[in-house]
Amino acid sequence: MGYEENTTAATATTADQEEEAWNQRKQALIEELSDKLVNGDLQTKIEAARDIRKIVKKSSLKTRSKFAAAGVIQPLVLMLVSPNLDACEASLLALLNLAVRNERNKVNIVTAGALPPLVELLKFQNGSLRELAAAAILTLSAAAPNKPAIAASGAAPLLVQILHSGSVQGRVDAVTALHYLSSCKENSSPILDATAVPPLINLLKECKKYSKFAEKATALLEILSKSEEGRMAITNSDGGILTLVETVEDGSLVSTEHAVGALLSLCLSGRDKYRQLILKEGAIPGLLRLTVEGTYAAQERARTLLDLLRDTPQEKRLSSSVLEKIVYDIATRVDGADKAAETAKRLLQDMVQRSMELSMTRIQQRAASSTPSKVPST
Repeated sequence: MGYEENTTAATATTADQEEEAWNQRKQALIEELSDKLVNGDLQTKIEAARDIRKIVKKSSLKTRSKFAAAGVIQPLVLMLVSPNLDACEASLLALLNLAVRNERNKVNIVTAGALPPLVELLKFQNGSLRELAAAAILTLSAAAPNKPAIAASGAAPLLVQILHSGSVQGRVDAVTALHYLSSCKENSSPILDATAVPPLINLLKECKKYSKFAEKATALLEILSKSEEGRMAITNSDGGILTLVETVEDGSLVSTEHAVGALLSLCLSGRDKYRQLILKEGAIPGLLRLTVEGTYAAQERARTLLDLLRDTPQEKRLSSSVLEKIVYDIATRVDGADKAAETAKRLLQDMVQRSMELSMTRIQQRAASSTPSKVPST
């Protein structure tokens, strides 16, 4: 073995020894902090929780798992019920950091009994603690096994209250948590009621319509549009239908699908009641564009809604699918079967463009009066 090989081997051995020594020191620190959480006085526990938060915040998934294995979750959960607000905050932040990107820790935190104290913290007048609790509910609800328990815990109505009065970040967290919980199939009763509609409409007004946040807000509004109370709330909210129409025009593939779904729910429930309200907000151009550019579900919903919005009797109505077939047949005769699909799409897009130009004045007026986005795009 040459000099260079000897040097390389020695360097590798030194690095391995240093890493092993660091792992031993870290393990000793984890065990020390765990002991302080279990056996220390209140101030010692608070300091230990703060140290755990700092260490975990900059550490790997493996370190989070080691802290959990050392038994820190249960004493941190017990601190959540302390009358000392510093203790509540320190334990809450430590648990939040232990749960981030660690599915097992999320489940273990709920299993350790964190939900009842978190729900109580959601009732606090202290805005900081209340919104930290909302962030914790959001993080824990990202784990599928936790969703049924959280949905049944009574957290949802308290998250809706944050939609009304929380900070921007608090409202974003509340919408995201409610969106996670809405996908819980095990929950037999709805987690939302019509009181969630006005703040959701206001948030959708403020955010970028193509953002991930808009996708979650419109998903919740579509769910709410399935009930008569939800439909009435959308109609009675200032700019409720208009905001959904704007999302159809400017949203991402996902948010447009949900927005047109909500509008369709309105019209299906009572065409005579909602048809003029939707038409008045200039829905046609966006719906026509969606029949060409939307997801498959959005296209189908847009076609159905366009048929419902037409003023002709049902038996004489020219359906959107028939219109597309006519355009396709014309394209076949003009350019042949090989290019028919491409030509038909172009013809439909031209029709959409002409229809959108007719409503351009209204759209420009609405854009001129809009306010800058306050809600994060994530």
